[in-house]
Amino acid sequence: MGSSASKAALRATTDEPSEPGPKHLADLIQYINGTKRSVEHLADILSEKTRSSSWVVVFKALITVHHLMVHGNERFIQHLASRNSLFTLYNFLDKSVTEGYTMSTFIRRYSRYLNEKSLAYRLIAYDITKTKRGTDGVMRTMNTEELLNTLAVIQTQFDALLYFNANPDEITNGIIHAAFMLLFKDFLRLFAAYNEGILNLLGKYFDMRKNQCKESLGIYIRFLERRTKLAQFLKVAKQVGIDQNDIPYLNQHEDHEQKWINAIYEA
Repeated sequence: MGSSASKAALRATTDEPSEPGPKHLADLIQYINGTKRSVEHLADILSEKTRSSSWVVVFKALITVHHLMVHGNERFIQHLASRNSLFTLYNFLDKSVTEGYTMSTFIRRYSRYLNEKSLAYRLIAYDITKTKRGTDGVMRTMNTEELLNTLAVIQTQFDALLYFNANPDEITNGIIHAAFMLLFKDFLRLFAAYNEGILNLLGKYFDMRKNQCKESLGIYIRFLERRTKLAQFLKVAKQVGIDQNDIPYLNQHEDHEQKWINAIYEA
C-alpha cells in the first residue's frame, strides 16, 4: 500500500471533531480504484482506528469505511465480506466527554449496519445497492427462489439501517451528519431494490408453490410493519436538509398492498 494512501487514511480519522476531509476520502477512492492495488492494508488501518477509545476517531473510521463501500471499487467491500469479523463495537462507550455518551450509541448502531452490509455481500455475492434497476434490472428478473432469498437479506440490512434511528436534534455535528448522509444514500438504493423485488414477487405469485406464496406474503407483511420506521427516517432526512425531491413517496406502496389483497382472494 502506498504511503500517500496510508497518510490519507490516518488524516481522515484524526481526533479533530469534524467529518473526514473530502480530499482525504478522494485520495482513498483513487487508491482503491487503482488496478490490482491491495485493499487489505487499508482495511487493517481503518479497523485499527475503530479500536480507539475516542468516539470521534471511531466514528470517522466507520464513516471512511462506509464511504469506500459506497463510492469505491467493489474489491473493498468484497475484502471486508471475506473477513471472519468486521466491527465488534457492541459495547463501545466513550465516557471522556459528555457528547461521547450519545455518539457512542450511534457508533454501536452504525457499526451494526456496516456489519450487516458486509454480511449481505457475503450472502449474495454482490452489493445490492449497486445493481441495475428497472424492468430489466436484477430484482425484476430474478427467479422466485433467488428473489425470496435476496429479499430476506435486503430486509435484514434494511432493519439494521433503520435501527440507526437518529432524531434531528441528535444530528448535532458534522460527523454524525456525514454518517446519516451515507445511510440515506444506501436507504434510497435499498428501498428501490426492495420495491422492485416486491413487484417481481407480485408478478410471480400465481406461479409459486404454496410454501413460496406463504413466504412471499410474509415478506410483504414484514415490510408493512416497518412502514412507520420508513416514514420516520424520511422525515428526519427532510428535517436535516435533504431535498424533498430526493425523498421517495411511500404511499406508492398502497397500490401494491391492494394488489396483494386481491391476489390472496383470487388464489
